[in-house]
Amino acid sequence: MVNELPAVRRVVTGLDAAGQSVFVADGPAPSRTNPARPGWRLSQPWATGQAPAHVDDQDRTSELRGVLPPSGGSLMNIIDFPPEPKDPAERERALAEMRDYVTKTGVEPEPGLKRSPDSAHPRMHESNTIDYAIVLSGEIHAILEKGEKLLKAGDVLIQRGVNHAWSNRSDGYCRMAFVLVDARR
Repeated sequence: MVNELPAVRRVVTGLDAAGQSVFVADGPAPSRTNPARPGWRLSQPWATGQAPAHVDDQDRTSELRGVLPPSGGSLMNIIDFPPEPKDPAERERALAEMRDYVTKTGVEPEPGLKRSPDSAHPRMHESNTIDYAIVLSGEIHAILEKGEKLLKAGDVLIQRGVNHAWSNRSDGYCRMAFVLVDARR
């Protein structure tokens, strides 16, 4: 298997008692994996509550139950996507397993998120968010209901609540940063 990427480092600033800017934290961002997706890792460096957020507001990621920001807030996700299998039969088996997993765990696992496992890709989903998706390293295909585009390091996709999925067909990992802003329909 391809080597996994290192953990995401989170460096946080703040003010000291004298009002001077200081570093208040430096270490790995909170993260989790999913046994149904070997090699996949979600890191959540920071989440805010309702906008406008106060600059002294604390990180809200520990309050989250899923992958979406708090109501009225924002969330930064960094996701490492391992490559999908190259062998067509193995790829079909992996996609079938994903479809089964999504179907078993539910198409609406949290409010504001809807998954469509029978779409063009079993990880198709839509959320009540505006997402700024930035490819940090590697490359990935953005899949929509009508078309797909290859995105490479440095590319930015603005996802506006549409049904979409991600497919890493390369030989290495793809790391993406997502800034999700709560939105309404």
